[in-house]
Amino acid sequence: MDDNILGRNTVLEALKAGRPINRIFILNGANHGPVRDIVALAREKKILLQFVEKSRLDFLSEGQVHQGVIAQAAAKEYADWEQILENVRQQGEVPLFLLLDGVEDPHNLGAILRTADAVGVHCVIIPKHRAVPLTSGVARASAGAIEYVPVAQVTNIAQTIDKLKESGFWVVGTDMQVEHAHFELDLKGPLAVVMGGEGGGLGKLNKDKCDLLVKIPMYGKVNSLNVSVAASVVLYEIVRQRLGAK
Repeated sequence: MDDNILGRNTVLEALKAGRPINRIFILNGANHGPVRDIVALAREKKILLQFVEKSRLDFLSEGQVHQGVIAQAAAKEYADWEQILENVRQQGEVPLFLLLDGVEDPHNLGAILRTADAVGVHCVIIPKHRAVPLTSGVARASAGAIEYVPVAQVTNIAQTIDKLKESGFWVVGTDMQVEHAHFELDLKGPLAVVMGGEGGGLGKLNKDKCDLLVKIPMYGKVNSLNVSVAASVVLYEIVRQRLGAK
């Protein structure tokens, strides 16, 4: 896979050079020489470490020599959402952030980034765990949008929601069981939209932390939309309201 960096010294040098890395896979029990340095440096940089069996490394390396260490490189360096917010406010714009709670399909994330670019989302925030990171597959699916939309990666979405609320955001989530449709509420202020993943949708903890919950009305036989489509529907309603307010 073109995202993978193989071998102890190669991974160590990539870390030292500051190359953006999503996660590092290390052979269970390996703790000698360069591996210790890799672990220490990865933890310092807050890069996800996964200790796995040799069979997993063999699969990821597709038969190439891996020396018990494989790093998954990011297609782009991650942004600092707090710095993005400061820049947005300095420019006098109304902030619009999008948080993704466990989107695991690279095609969905890429499609969401295309919409985020089209509607002017200032930052997309994704979790480090149980979600697709910025891979080359995401970059291809985004059709170039990955180069223009800042993406931040955080350890905990719920804690990030709290910080956004402290920074003056209204946090809006989606839930098919609530009363109001997305077009019935005022979405013109500083907003952070939270969308759930492909499986169970928005997690209960993150749902409980939202200031507002909205539904996308469904009139057909299918009772849900693909997350990338749902994100587009909600984001374009925000754009419609904001343009109408000018």
